[in-house]
Amino acid sequence: MIITTHAYARAGLIGNPSDGYFGKTISFLIRNFKATVQVWESPHFEIVPGSGDLGHFDNVVDFLRDVRLHGYYGGMRLIKAAFKRFCDYCKASNIELNHRNFTVAYRSDIPRLVGLAGSSAIVVATLRALMEFYDVRIAQHLLPSIALAAEKEELGITAGLQDRVIQVYEGMVYMDFERTHLEKNGYGIYQPLQLKQTPPLYVAFDPQRAEVSDISHRNLRALFNQGDPTVVAAMLKFRDLTDNARRALEAGDWESLSRLMDANFDLRKTIMNIAPENQRMVDVARSVGASAKFAGSGGAIVGVYRDGRHYQQLSDALASIGCTVMRPLVFDKL
Repeated sequence: MIITTHAYARAGLIGNPSDGYFGKTISFLIRNFKATVQVWESPHFEIVPGSGDLGHFDNVVDFLRDVRLHGYYGGMRLIKAAFKRFCDYCKASNIELNHRNFTVAYRSDIPRLVGLAGSSAIVVATLRALMEFYDVRIAQHLLPSIALAAEKEELGITAGLQDRVIQVYEGMVYMDFERTHLEKNGYGIYQPLQLKQTPPLYVAFDPQRAEVSDISHRNLRALFNQGDPTVVAAMLKFRDLTDNARRALEAGDWESLSRLMDANFDLRKTIMNIAPENQRMVDVARSVGASAKFAGSGGAIVGVYRDGRHYQQLSDALASIGCTVMRPLVFDKL
């Protein structure tokens, strides 16, 4: 029997990048893209390489382009780290595994390295497959922390809980990473949002703007750890923006939500450098009256549009600079 599991792309609606700094965020799932992991029993333990793990290229030019767009990392290391952390959790929880051998394969159509959480999707999908293969249950609120540990502690990737929380809970989720609660329990306060109306959201991205997502956070982490007053104050403001955005979502006040999302990006600019090509995406979206902020670390933006005509105007403007624009599928309609 082949076990098949999925985890979807995501976007930070408001509050990012404060999730790694005891802030608050709201994120939503993007069901348009997903990572898929398959596991089946086999004579040997094997991880089948995915497209990002392959070392064959037509020529040196193609190799250099692949490195520029995708970095040096495929999915195999993510699967290895996820399996290691899964085993660690089971050992600490006195869950005995029979250690049957299996083969694991993965694929993903999540655009790589544009801030849509493609790496964490592979980890979450792997953990789901392992849980099913070994018939192990892990509480929903604990699973994001295990997924984060796989990347952060095993692989040294700078990241926060937000991506893993939304990929585990799905839909749209309000998250509070208040320091005392987080340090005491190892997880935040996660509240799925049940909205009467889904806001008119768009997501736009350009793979040519790809970059390794943890790079942009390294200097920010150092400044935060040093108690830099500008950075610390910004993280508190992100918390306020998130609470205000939640009220706007629950009230169906898309105009207020739009202003708050713009404010989120403008605040981000005060503590992090913005690459010119990423700034251009935001500027073009705003030039036609849409709100715009980063969906994650850069390379993709998210915002609110007014109506169908406005969406077409926005799509045309962003297409002129090479961006793909879409309406995200947030909730499971089945």
